[in-house]
Amino acid sequence: MIVRKNPSEIDALREAGRVVALAHDAMRAAAGVGVTTRELDEVARDVLREHGATSPFLNYQPTFASSPFPGVICASVNDVIVHGIPDDTPITDGDLVSIDFGAILDGWVGDAARSFIVGTEDPADRALIDRTAEALQAGIDAAVPGNRIGDIAHAIGTIGRGHGYGIPAGWGGHGVGRSMHEDPSVPNEGTPGRGLRLRPGLVIAIEPMFHAGGDDGYTIDDDGWTVRTTDGSRAAHVEDTIAVTADGPRILTLP
Repeated sequence: MIVRKNPSEIDALREAGRVVALAHDAMRAAAGVGVTTRELDEVARDVLREHGATSPFLNYQPTFASSPFPGVICASVNDVIVHGIPDDTPITDGDLVSIDFGAILDGWVGDAARSFIVGTEDPADRALIDRTAEALQAGIDAAVPGNRIGDIAHAIGTIGRGHGYGIPAGWGGHGVGRSMHEDPSVPNEGTPGRGLRLRPGLVIAIEPMFHAGGDDGYTIDDDGWTVRTTDGSRAAHVEDTIAVTADGPRILTLP
């Protein structure tokens, strides 16, 4: 069921999104060679406590997962596309790190993901992140009243395919509100002019995931969560929560 939000509810979602943005900034500042993703998870927990927020990720267990998620962040490094579990493995020079993070504040959810390189940048990794961010912006630009979900998906997929990147099938964005995952789903590929028509009050997370090898396949580790490229190529994942408004898309997960 699609639940559209009124302006005051969108403002409340914006406050949750602000907590998400502050945590991302804090994690990016803390990330460095030798730092573990578990330590970044602790940074995010500190931000949640500071702002009186809780995590929609911690102990979340959708139908595909064999166990509840143990962290407040998804920490995906190098060939991990999404849902990496924070652990004690030190980040090394040149690692491509993608962090997905959410916050619940006063019953409303914010959700965003960022990708960055720690230490020495490989130009190919930088291009992958930049093109994924470009696709996110293209998807946001398409999120205007009168367009359809397929227009967002097509905008994202056109950029990914145009640069020869793989796009893992079945993973993408979603509605956001009182729950982290609401209707509708927002694919990263699609046909323009198809799908749900966008109307003011729709709040969605748009989240491109591209990987460098061009192979759309993926595997899931034995932990039941970690989604990894089949060809070992590096992946990037970026996401913002946005509201469709009469004045255009409003990004809710900026600082």
